[in-house]
Amino acid sequence: MRRSDLVQHKEKENGRIDRTSQIVFGERQHLLRVLDSLEGTSLPIARMQQERRILEELIHARTRELNQINTAWDEKIGLVLSAEAKPEMLEKLVKQAPEEDYYMLRLISEHPRTNAKTLSKLAKHPYGAIRENVARHPNADANTLTYLSKDKTQPLWYLVAFNPNTPNPLQRKLRDRLKKLGEAQPMR
Repeated sequence: MRRSDLVQHKEKENGRIDRTSQIVFGERQHLLRVLDSLEGTSLPIARMQQERRILEELIHARTRELNQINTAWDEKIGLVLSAEAKPEMLEKLVKQAPEEDYYMLRLISEHPRTNAKTLSKLAKHPYGAIRENVARHPNADANTLTYLSKDKTQPLWYLVAFNPNTPNPLQRKLRDRLKKLGEAQPMR
């Protein structure tokens, strides 16, 4: 997760940020790296065992949290990461996934086998990185791209302007907007 993404997350009433799968997965990956680093150090045996046990407990806690977000999370991620993933399976995973599973949904929005129907559903997700991926995806259809070009929360129109599936009239309009923006910038 990019640090700038934290600003875009909707905050709960108590002022806390939702713990999406992207955040929890990132924490688990960092803990795994710390564990690997620990294995390569020369510490007293008792301290090494204590720290290893603590890190393993934290890693398992993050794994449990991922499974609370989406059951059998690691297995589903394995399916999504497969180059042989079928479009129907990706569509089914999107339908079953909770909105908080940002990481898996982001991976699906990047997958080359994701079909237009699935991308259309993902185009409405609140996480900006997912919508960005849909806007640049080669399988996104004209209706989805038109919808994304009107997104007021972020300038997706720029990505839509360069997607080859964007209808020509809309593509010309968006590229004209880009040209006007370029002309309005002062020369340095």
